Amino acid sequence: MDLVENLEYNTERSQLIIPEYGRHFQKMVDHAVSIADREERNKIAKSIIDVMGNLQPHLRDVPDFQHKLWDQLFIMSDFKLDVDSPFPITSKEALQERPEPLEYPQNHPKYRFYGNNIKRMIDVAVGWDKGDMRDGLEYAIANHMKKCYLNWNKDVVDDSAIFKHLVELSDGQINLTAETVLTDSGQFLKNRVAKTVRKSSNKKNQRNNNNRGKKRY
Repeated sequence: MDLVENLEYNTERSQLIIPEYGRHFQKMVDHAVSIADREERNKIAKSIIDVMGNLQPHLRDVPDFQHKLWDQLFIMSDFKLDVDSPFPITSKEALQERPEPLEYPQNHPKYRFYGNNIKRMIDVAVGWDKGDMRDGLEYAIANHMKKCYLNWNKDVVDDSAIFKHLVELSDGQINLTAETVLTDSGQFLKNRVAKTVRKSSNKKNQRNNNNRGKKRY
């Protein structure tokens, strides 16, 4: 009867600050905070850090990871633990500061099916000197543009349409001649179909493996 009366319910417990470490770690930290003797408190804090490091032994001796453990110790104590840390103590206010919003690129290309990376590749090619290296890059870009076009548009596309788009995207600095022959559309479509078939086959095999061994009544 006494055991039942002394049971702790989660609804009555304090909220865990870092749940990954569990209730016992939190109790150890709370105990360290309550110790009056500073020397003893330092000793207990180092012991807790050692135990925390044992959870990931391959990282426990890495200085950056040690700093992280000490930060987590202070966070779990709600910054009430007064001990001698071997690292600068991160303030509570610094951790609560909201990061600056990221500046997402606001690109709105005319031909979205090519993607932003194509425009970056074109800009790189334009910066190169004329020669075999640049010619090879321009051909590779045109081929990739054709592949992207076929992924998102109709089943066939004339090479002249790709060349026209390339001239436009490069501001007239890349103008492939009509003699340039890109990879045949059928080859791109064949590869796309083959990839779709492989994915479908893998999913089917996975379903069969999952169903294997199951009893049927």
